[in-house]
Amino acid sequence: MTNPSFTLSAEHAALWEAFTDGRRPALARAISIVENRRPGFEQLMQVAHGRLGHAQRIGLTGPPGAGKSTLTSGLAAAFRAQGDTVGVIAVDPTSPYTGGALLGDRIRMNEVALDDGVFIRSMATRGSLGGLALTTKEVADLMDAFGFDRVIIETVGVGQSELDIAATADSTVVVLVPESGDSIQAMKAGLMEIADLFVINKSDRPGADRLAREIEMMLHLRLGQGLRNVPAHHGVDLTLNRKRRREMQQQVAESEGSWSIPVLQTVAEQAKGVAELVEALDKHRDWLQTSGELSRRRRARFAERVREAVDRRMQTVVWTDRQGQATLDAALDDLESGIQTPYDVADRIVNAVAG
Repeated sequence: MTNPSFTLSAEHAALWEAFTDGRRPALARAISIVENRRPGFEQLMQVAHGRLGHAQRIGLTGPPGAGKSTLTSGLAAAFRAQGDTVGVIAVDPTSPYTGGALLGDRIRMNEVALDDGVFIRSMATRGSLGGLALTTKEVADLMDAFGFDRVIIETVGVGQSELDIAATADSTVVVLVPESGDSIQAMKAGLMEIADLFVINKSDRPGADRLAREIEMMLHLRLGQGLRNVPAHHGVDLTLNRKRRREMQQQVAESEGSWSIPVLQTVAEQAKGVAELVEALDKHRDWLQTSGELSRRRRARFAERVREAVDRRMQTVVWTDRQGQATLDAALDDLESGIQTPYDVADRIVNAVAG
């Protein structure tokens, strides 16, 4: 379906035809056009929009060294074993020399990189904060439109500011290791608020069980008022064992129609626990669909994309079309001497747009 309000160039129309035929080079080229914001990239995204909604978008985030790449590789292999196609977006740090991605994730995913059912794209952060590259959301859209069953987005691992993934993925997996510290620190990092699933990777190391218990305890405490309605218990009982806490959390979640966040343990290098993670992701997908949460998250994602598109266009209108940059340049002498204030100049620039 095409939108009458726009048309593709002949070159991009040919590219789109190859894209819809399932040709991987066309996908790679479309991603490059969008990633570099070349002329016509918005038109490509417009034609892709009607094909969205098939893929489950899975975000993997967590601190550096948590084994996210190895876990991503294990997930891709497990999805392929059950017949699903997989697109992987690996956000890598920007090279200080070339400005491109360092491609470390692609090297670490070598085992699945040659699978015809897996497509891996490394993206450079290019100075973007929040753990994602500037166009990660658009690239995820292209992979969804291409027809992948699962799209895995692995963040760069920047630590406490890595929260953008929650607004990008349907299911957010927070990956920690026993050395990550206790769950209170995780909550300070914001990870407690964004996680749909917790994974303690490298759980063959000392401290894995302790960290899992502490995270479960924090989740238990967060239930707060909900637990007061559970028979034979009032408030939060800190003496409960892990099994009983999980049962109570599941009971409260079911009564409220909410999601009970699991805390899983894996050893990704040995593929231990990966099957359980796949099962949990499938359960979360089913809950998202039946609860209506999937629609809510996708609507929020679309709303944010509209805001981003408006912001981009307003930047052009303000600074280029309405000569905002020229106004600023002309006012620098007066700003330095104190004749004008930054607010005076800002008012003139805004009034030029509003008027």
